[in-house]
Amino acid sequence: SEGSVSAGTLKLLAEAGFQWSASGAAVLRHSLQKTSAERFKALSGCLHKPYRLQDTDINCFFRDDDLSDLIGFTYSNWHADDAVSNLVHHLENIAVSCQSESDSLVSIILDGENPWEHYPKNGFNFLETLYRKLSRHPRIELTTYSRYLSENRSTIELSELVAGSWVYGTFSTWISDKDKNLAWDMLADAKRCFDRIVSSGCLDAEQLSKAEHQLAVCEGSDWFWWFGDYNAADTVSEFELLFRRNLTNLYLLLGEQPPAYLSTTFTHGTSSAPPMTGTMRPAQEPA
Repeated sequence: SEGSVSAGTLKLLAEAGFQWSASGAAVLRHSLQKTSAERFKALSGCLHKPYRLQDTDINCFFRDDDLSDLIGFTYSNWHADDAVSNLVHHLENIAVSCQSESDSLVSIILDGENPWEHYPKNGFNFLETLYRKLSRHPRIELTTYSRYLSENRSTIELSELVAGSWVYGTFSTWISDKDKNLAWDMLADAKRCFDRIVSSGCLDAEQLSKAEHQLAVCEGSDWFWWFGDYNAADTVSEFELLFRRNLTNLYLLLGEQPPAYLSTTFTHGTSSAPPMTGTMRPAQEPA
């Protein structure tokens, strides 16, 4: 979710045969700074490159958070021609700063379902204008990660990867808020109960399968995204109720009495919808 990665996750992905992963620029900056301040300074002129985590075979791409957020949060209020001209101008500036690098690559990554509902005609004018202009540009080449890697481009080795997402370069949108942390405590209680019942061997194969599926539902990251006071109250209420109901169902599938706290509301949102209806958050935390 939101480009969430860690060294452990990448190693699992590599073992499963994945060729690449992608996250945000803040994750890259944190990783380079932790590895070597001098190396970060040497690379900071052009970070738009492919990377590879040491001792793995998986390539790591890191999006340009500023360009991605312009599409996600700003250009929907602009005329399509102006928005595209601005984006291409930024890309041209990056090309100049990376002109000595033959393997430079600018990654622009958005949520799959966002932000097109905020654009006129669901972004049709913007996207048509953008791809037409880029396809004819003399210095910018459209590509995909698979195609890029098939050309045997060089990669930079990362000795460490600092865990995080493209939202602030951390996991704070899922954890640290008191309501989010309370929800994690509830999930941890349910998981301990699940482990105890499963280890006892009292569930048959069908019961175990249903309990495992229900646990997976409860572990979905979207629950914790919505908890807290910065999202719209109606939406928070719906997710909060569904989360408690799913945890309750897990206990019942395990043959256990659900804790009393699952009958009590534990988080509330704001009274009005924040910008972009809370479905997206910018990479840089607002001042």
